[in-house]
Amino acid sequence: MTQTHATVDSALDPQTDGLIGTWLSLEETAERLGIKPNRVRQLLSERKLLAVRRGGKPEVPADFVGDGQVIKGLSGTLNLLSDAGFDDVETLRWLFTADDTLPGTPVQALAENRGTEVRRRAQALAF
Repeated sequence: MTQTHATVDSALDPQTDGLIGTWLSLEETAERLGIKPNRVRQLLSERKLLAVRRGGKPEVPADFVGDGQVIKGLSGTLNLLSDAGFDDVETLRWLFTADDTLPGTPVQALAENRGTEVRRRAQALAF
């Protein structure tokens, strides 16, 4: 089921949580991006960024922010995965699971400006 809100309310499973590594609160995310927390909430509602609830509060994977901005290609990839029927936790699992053919994880490939291949793979999931 596709989530239409900023954060998923179901529990994040330990396996997926362990894939992510470092998490940021919305306030920490805002600080790293040089924006106000309300703008982070807007990015979440626009699906330009993704957060899930951990310990009752929404948190963002730190790898989604690099050089003071949301990593290039994240928004398009989030939308493709949503269109493929992935919920927020499944999206995180896909983005942070190593793929030997990339190599690395899809989120690493996005951070390294190799987003075309990531989006091609995400598109293929919808078929």
